[in-house]
Amino acid sequence: MRRRIVMSMLAGATLLASALFGTGAAAAQAADVPGEFGTDWHDPVTAAPPVDRPHTKSCQVTLADAQFRDFTPYRGTYTPPKGCGDRWSKVVLRLDGKVKGRQYDRLGYLHIGGVEILRTSTPEPSPDGIAWHVEKDVTRYSDTFRSARDVEMLIGNVVDDTYTGVIDVHVTLTFYAGRPAERTPDRVLTLADTPDGTTLTTPRNSERIVAEVYATGSGGGCEEFWYLTVADPASYSCKADHGPYREVQIKVDSRLAGIAAPFPNVWTGGWSNPFLWYVVPAPHAFDVRPIEYDLTPFAGLLDDGRPHRVEVSVVGVPAGQPGWSAPVNVLVWQDAHRAQVTGALTADDATNLANSSSYTPGSENRVNTEAGHRLTVSGYLDTSHGRVTTTVTRSLANTSVHRWTDGENTDGLDATWTDDQTVTVGGHGPARTTRTQRTYTMDGATTIGTDNRLRTVLTLGDRASMTERRDGRRTAWSRLDDTYSGDAAYTINVPRDQRHAVGISRERYRLDGSDGCYGRSLATAQGVLTEDREGC
Repeated sequence: MRRRIVMSMLAGATLLASALFGTGAAAAQAADVPGEFGTDWHDPVTAAPPVDRPHTKSCQVTLADAQFRDFTPYRGTYTPPKGCGDRWSKVVLRLDGKVKGRQYDRLGYLHIGGVEILRTSTPEPSPDGIAWHVEKDVTRYSDTFRSARDVEMLIGNVVDDTYTGVIDVHVTLTFYAGRPAERTPDRVLTLADTPDGTTLTTPRNSERIVAEVYATGSGGGCEEFWYLTVADPASYSCKADHGPYREVQIKVDSRLAGIAAPFPNVWTGGWSNPFLWYVVPAPHAFDVRPIEYDLTPFAGLLDDGRPHRVEVSVVGVPAGQPGWSAPVNVLVWQDAHRAQVTGALTADDATNLANSSSYTPGSENRVNTEAGHRLTVSGYLDTSHGRVTTTVTRSLANTSVHRWTDGENTDGLDATWTDDQTVTVGGHGPARTTRTQRTYTMDGATTIGTDNRLRTVLTLGDRASMTERRDGRRTAWSRLDDTYSGDAAYTINVPRDQRHAVGISRERYRLDGSDGCYGRSLATAQGVLTEDREGC
């Protein structure tokens, strides 16, 4: 069992699996749900929408057929598809996996030509075996797919007499002929390693530059549970010099170019209770979402044809301590009518980073954290269609209350992160302003009773809203609410067949906006899917 992460629960809460029965179009009957987990359960499923596929000619390419038993990467070669041209309306990645026996959750990645197109984790298997799949729209990486490339994939694993699960995966790309709905990047770049660090050299006519960072806390160490770390003098098993605040920063030539709040990913063995996640994983567990930074204000600097130093760091990680992976892709849109675009960075203003983490000892120890940061960057480019000014303002905030008792047998967290970004692009025509507001929430509780029953009650939220305006008039909007909740318990320090594990979980996903609405609700009890309902 991984390091014990325990949270305090609401007094009087009970496991009410019966509340789930009969509520969905595909709900299981109460008689079909066992009294506790057995040796098999429903294959993992998520409420997020499948990738919408166009009704055009398609071609499929296999990227990987691999079995992961250790930390040896799979290596192969990608060849572009034949018969679907070299411009596609959509490109869809699909991973099909299976595993059986006993195994931890594992982190993995997939690279084509050094470009990371998928970061993922795995479900924990049943003794009888499970299968799962992941779909992702990877059309934005079309530039990478137009020529032969090396493929590297790794899901680091350990197989021995105890952990028997071999992870078997099959990965494909499906290409759909036609023109994409939105213009895809002309170039997809990665950072180059140099003696002075990592550098980026962009085309001299770059008119829009977006960096994406797949930032994840590592499995197995304290940075996997960074939101629980505490500073001295608090007596807690996971320490960090300044407490739990984390911020992912990107710098260009040592100048702060972007800030972001990392999503509090929870993998399928997280919070010491895999029974929460066997059927419904936490949001983004199988398809880790990259952080995006609009670096267009720095394009006037980057477009000089020289390599520029680009660094990504995670604020709050103790010095010299590993625990974060942060690979970077850089997406570039070029000015088709200019060989070189010139411009300048005109503003790069950040507030002081606020980070207060106060400790109150007692029978229930408590750490209150309040943190935040704000950055504004602005720059202009003289393009073939006139001078274009881009201003990016990003504001972060984090509040959390962490409570635990001596021995950490009772331990609780209630936390909220907000990440609010506004991008304004102005030229000769009406100004376009896009505002994106993200809110992440985590309200969790685990206790270990005198009977050695470990119980976790947890709610996770991923909410976002986007509004686009031109000359003050709203032209597009969307609103996302992806909420997971679970309640599971089992007896610790006994053989697996004596755990008497029970658990319910639910995920509700709703995305609506100017393009329509999608909604889906899932519910489980003791590994049985009791509800699967679509509709807004």
